[in-house]
Amino acid sequence: MAKKKKKNAAGQKRQENLKWEVAKDLNLADDLRRGGDDLTVKEAGKIGGNVTRRLVEKGKKTLREEE
Repeated sequence: MAKKKKKNAAGQKRQENLKWEVAKDLNLADDLRRGGDDLTVKEAGKIGGNVTRRLVEKGKKTLREEE
């Protein structure tokens, strides 16, 4: 049986902050603040895609700095 990973509260908080930052940049923070029910699938995808892009960029930057 696979081990369950413990949830990292600090990491979750950083990810949540990043989601809000992206939503604000896309002018979708008001919709997200209301629970996200007003977001279309396309808008939610934009937030998720931008969060992923920023995380990948951050990872690449970290790898370059380690070289």
